[in-house]
Amino acid sequence: MQKSILSITVLIIGVFAITASANLTEPLQTAFALKVETIAKMYEQDSHNRGQDHPSTLQQYANPELQAAMQLEQDYFDKEQISCHIGYDVLWSSQDPDYTQDKTFSMMTSGLVQVNLAQGDNVHYELVCDESVCQIADVILYNDGASLREHLIKSCR
Repeated sequence: MQKSILSITVLIIGVFAITASANLTEPLQTAFALKVETIAKMYEQDSHNRGQDHPSTLQQYANPELQAAMQLEQDYFDKEQISCHIGYDVLWSSQDPDYTQDKTFSMMTSGLVQVNLAQGDNVHYELVCDESVCQIADVILYNDGASLREHLIKSCR
């Protein structure tokens, strides 16, 4: 008797889990699509303007925390007349970007958006979203998971 109650309980929990999972699928797909769309729009804008936006295209799409870290970089440069940046355009993973190169955008299982550049590099973005708008919280620079935001905070103080 106890075994059948346990089996029924497990079955009921399984049904609720499947229902909850099915209900989460559409909102998750929408959130993932919004993240990828945001990054694709950023690259389209940067390509169109050839990286000449001021503030930078990345800064326009960044959340307040990443914007503050990027402002630290600018303040440091204004004061010291040297850069504390990483030394290349992070969107294109290059000092001399090819704005016309092919790129693909995809969601990783970790929740990051990955941009595959034709030159062979990948750039990863962490985004935070509300119902209709996503902002970039961080750019993951290397395969070892280095954070642009953390780099700027550490190097530009």
